[in-house]
Amino acid sequence: MASYGYIIAALFLPVFPLSMAFNMLYARTRSVALRVLLLLAWPQAGVAVLSVSSGDIPVWVILFAIWTALLYGVRALALREVSIWTGFLATSAWAVLWIPAYGGAESVQLQLYALGFSAPLVLLALLVTELERRFGAAYTGLYGGLAHALPRLSGVLVFVVLAITATPLFPGFATMLDVIVTALPAMPVVAAVLAGTWLLWSWAGVRLLHGLIIGPAGEAAPQDLSPSATWAYVAALGALFAAGIYAMGGLA
Repeated sequence: MASYGYIIAALFLPVFPLSMAFNMLYARTRSVALRVLLLLAWPQAGVAVLSVSSGDIPVWVILFAIWTALLYGVRALALREVSIWTGFLATSAWAVLWIPAYGGAESVQLQLYALGFSAPLVLLALLVTELERRFGAAYTGLYGGLAHALPRLSGVLVFVVLAITATPLFPGFATMLDVIVTALPAMPVVAAVLAGTWLLWSWAGVRLLHGLIIGPAGEAAPQDLSPSATWAYVAALGALFAAGIYAMGGLA
């Protein structure tokens, strides 16, 4: 019975091939409200299932989880559609949560880890809507020079991607550092794979930003983010930054 619980959890803390369910659902969802709900609720459902599952987590789940994190990190490198990129980074990050769960982390800690990964992805989902409203689609390489044409939106986008890729001092950084340092003594290979996955996130983030904000601006520049919307994003990023600093303090 415990195995069935972990299989269900592997759907919501995505483990390949069950990870395809979330990515198919997210890619087909056009409502930004539903996308936000998926990004916030999907991993929390997995943590909830784990909390009521009995017995030790099977080793095969951990092996598939680290493979999933690495696989979707690699696949994100070649993506041009920003919404699909969001789903793949979410899948890669949520799969990492199996490692602290295997190490005996409490449900509350896993919930906070999941929220730290999901919150900046929510901001990117909202920015995708902004891009689609202005250009009709959110693809890298479809338009460039956003740094010149839309400086406020570009600035917010850069910091959101930094938060998603677990850059210091955002919450994801504290989570990845804690997970890798904890896994290193007992599971050095797992720790090395997670470190490589983390590097892939940063690489994918750089490629995404390069395809959106670098280059000459188009002839007809659309309207930039309003000052009020910009400050709302800044406030959200500030809250994430403060949460990351607080989380780092807990690791000391």
